[in-house]
Amino acid sequence: MIRLLLTSGRGPAECRIALGHVRRSITQEAVRLGIDIDCVDAAAPDVHGPGSAVLVLHGDGSELLARTWAGTIQWVSPSPVRPHHKRKNWFVSVVQLGPPPEAPRPVAPGEVRFETLRAGGPGGQHQNKTESAVRAVHLPTGLVVVAREERSQGRNKALALERLAALVRLAAEIEALGDRERSQAAHDNLERGRPVRRYHGPGFDPA
Repeated sequence: MIRLLLTSGRGPAECRIALGHVRRSITQEAVRLGIDIDCVDAAAPDVHGPGSAVLVLHGDGSELLARTWAGTIQWVSPSPVRPHHKRKNWFVSVVQLGPPPEAPRPVAPGEVRFETLRAGGPGGQHQNKTESAVRAVHLPTGLVVVAREERSQGRNKALALERLAALVRLAAEIEALGDRERSQAAHDNLERGRPVRRYHGPGFDPA
């Protein structure tokens, strides 16, 4: 399990919009690679989106994907909310967080709605073609995870419960003082001079 903190720092609305683009791009790349990904907003969103969020990656390739995104992301574009604003550079920071400080509490099956779906992802003829993949919704919080690695539906349900427990713990952890301090440090350490990726235009196209 790899956890990535996405933060717009103390940036304006445009940086929140950029964060939404970054979150969507990482999610799309993870899906292409067959990596399961969960998301928790780490700051109350406004009309332009959250100021920060945490992505949780599961599966082979998660560490490599995280390394390719860790750092500052630059978006060069006219402001989509202030047409006459002169500034065109907006920044988002991606930080890999350490593991949770303690094991998550179990999630009761009665708190979860399970949905089955056909397993997919890379693998060609070796893919699991049965409807063994599981989508699990944690009813008290609305958090959602997908588990597809195992070939049996029962084992994927157990895996989904573990992931939901971790996500519930993460949501609570975000509210705790320790995570607020780590998140604040990431906000303050946002480096604008050395972006690891650059995008441009309203379509958030790679530079």
